[in-house]
Amino acid sequence: MTRRTKIVATLGPASSSPEVLERMFRAGVDVVRLNFSHGTEADHIARAEAVRAVAENIGWTVGILADLQGPKIRVGKFENQRITLATGDTFLLDAECKLGNQERVGLDYPELPNDVRMGDTLLLDDGKIELVVLKVVGPVVHTEVVQGGVLSNNKGINRRGGGLTAPALTDKDYEDIRTAAKMKADFLAVSFPRSGEDIREARTLMRAAGGNAMIMAKIERAEAIEALDDIIDASDCIMVARGDLAVEVGDAAVPALQKRMIRAARRKNKAVVTATQMMESMISSPVPTRAEVSDVANAVIDGTDAVMLSAESAVGQFPVETVTAMARVCLEAEKEVFAHALHQDAPLERQINQVEMAISHAVVYTARNLQVKAIAALTQSGTTARYMSAMDADVPIYAMTPSAETQRKMTLLRGVYPVAFHHSNQADAVIREAEAGLKALGAVQNGDLIVLTIGEPIGKPGGTNTMKIIRVGSHG
Repeated sequence: MTRRTKIVATLGPASSSPEVLERMFRAGVDVVRLNFSHGTEADHIARAEAVRAVAENIGWTVGILADLQGPKIRVGKFENQRITLATGDTFLLDAECKLGNQERVGLDYPELPNDVRMGDTLLLDDGKIELVVLKVVGPVVHTEVVQGGVLSNNKGINRRGGGLTAPALTDKDYEDIRTAAKMKADFLAVSFPRSGEDIREARTLMRAAGGNAMIMAKIERAEAIEALDDIIDASDCIMVARGDLAVEVGDAAVPALQKRMIRAARRKNKAVVTATQMMESMISSPVPTRAEVSDVANAVIDGTDAVMLSAESAVGQFPVETVTAMARVCLEAEKEVFAHALHQDAPLERQINQVEMAISHAVVYTARNLQVKAIAALTQSGTTARYMSAMDADVPIYAMTPSAETQRKMTLLRGVYPVAFHHSNQADAVIREAEAGLKALGAVQNGDLIVLTIGEPIGKPGGTNTMKIIRVGSHG
């Protein structure tokens, strides 16, 4: 059985050498994530070049995701690097403080005093420290410690329930978008968007910089939940970014929100990645916990296109073993998904408003009701393959395209396998060439049924408008 769910792995010191990259690709990585919160432009470009070189050397297709830092709101630095806060302490967040101490700390976001009021809860260091706002006096937020702990330099700040007004795209992000365009990133992730307008702005900036990346919205603000439909409509794909989201909305709310977001994205034919702490223990352990196995499996059963590794692959001791474990869990969970055909009626519930969508509906319905071995989607842009993926086709979809860029953009789609394919302009020849390509992959053999989609007249620009049901080997 071929794994359908894709794996995204963050690169870092533990996973940047050509040797480790090759092992990770062979273990199951489909997309690499470059985290622009860390490293320089030169670092990111060097890693992208290494990824492309290793992938080409082993004949793999691997996508590159450039992940913008966004407006990470943080405390400043301390005189002695860190302090310890106890429950009941008073503590000042002072926009004018240069170097913090036991009583106060500065802010890298000077607008914070304008965004909060008495009674608000502020969560520091991913929720490990909890403060309640007593009052705001000028540039100083007076707080009381509700839950204490060690607070060190540059830790993040969230407001429970959201509401901080920091824009989604910062000056650093503008520069990083140009870097992503320069390296020809396949996906661009926008951190902390509040509305679809943030995504549209990122797309405009990427195109202006000469890039053609698909735009991914990371859902990690409370406001993003309220604007979810608008954000999904503006995006090509979304990420269920459970870390900051859990801090803003409360950890207990995240599992149900994850399911809601995955359903919403797939209903709108958009890809979705589930991320954050999926195999966190494997940063220092060669095996995952049972809870982590269940977490990954449940994301697969929910219908996610991809699952993501962060620190596990970037700085962990076992990056290859972690990918191997994640791939194993995905495969096992997929047996459950497709054995029970959880989404059998999904295509019938969707509104058809494009020819490619109508063809995709027909293909998925046909594949489910005949003993179809494979779907061959001959495509320039990948649109039809994306629609079929979102409809939960339980037959492998081979996106056969001459475009290397399109091949890489298919790496994120569940159940879609990109194939380099250059075909002639004669219908019978195209069918024979597609059959030969699938045979070479070991996907089909003589006598198998396949469904082929293509745009006709062949060789003319335009979208997919034709579906053919073919018995392999019956065309001479």
